[in-house]
Amino acid sequence: MHAPFLAPSLLAADHGRLLDGIRAIEAAGLDWVHLDIMDGHFVPNLSFGPQLVKDLRGQTSLFFDVHLMLDNPQFYVKPFAEAGAGLITIHVEPEYDLAETLAQIQQSGCKRGVSLNPGTDVRLLEPYLVSVELVLVMSVQPGFGGQAFRPEVLEKVSWLKDWRTRNGKNFLIEIDGGIDASNARICLARGVDVLVAGSAFFREENRAKLMSVLTL
Repeated sequence: MHAPFLAPSLLAADHGRLLDGIRAIEAAGLDWVHLDIMDGHFVPNLSFGPQLVKDLRGQTSLFFDVHLMLDNPQFYVKPFAEAGAGLITIHVEPEYDLAETLAQIQQSGCKRGVSLNPGTDVRLLEPYLVSVELVLVMSVQPGFGGQAFRPEVLEKVSWLKDWRTRNGKNFLIEIDGGIDASNARICLARGVDVLVAGSAFFREENRAKLMSVLTL
């Protein structure tokens, strides 16, 4: 798959009609869907579990970009991998063996991702950058959709892009939080490869404008 591209977040879809959300992503000609998994502890919200992911997996060929916002993600790698995840992203902030969990993700047959919140120093990711296929930069404090984009996180994107170039790596840089047609272009210009958009894709009238940014 060639960057840049869009991964709509199903969190912003109508939860009573999630399959319609999947069909909207397919109809837009996209290949990825972003699935936010929340435990009510690491973030103050609850969302989807492995059973829902498994049920959706049987209905679509979209690539499942699964973002585990959990205090103990190491216990959920296998369930989500077996449910159909293509990529599993875990956070640097909780206290657990991140390196071992990344190895567990790889052993499960999934791509590996690592993420950080807006207030976290990007340099904490450095030990893991040789072991991942994707880095997710949160541009809002995770937990709820519809928040305003925090432009200061673009400095982290620039740092990651520079590190990637200097070290000859090819992990994707993804950004999530408040992404819409007003800021997507600057994100891409700074080095973002994957835009996660929830409200801007499912709830706003500028979906076509957002999509057009990817071809600029």
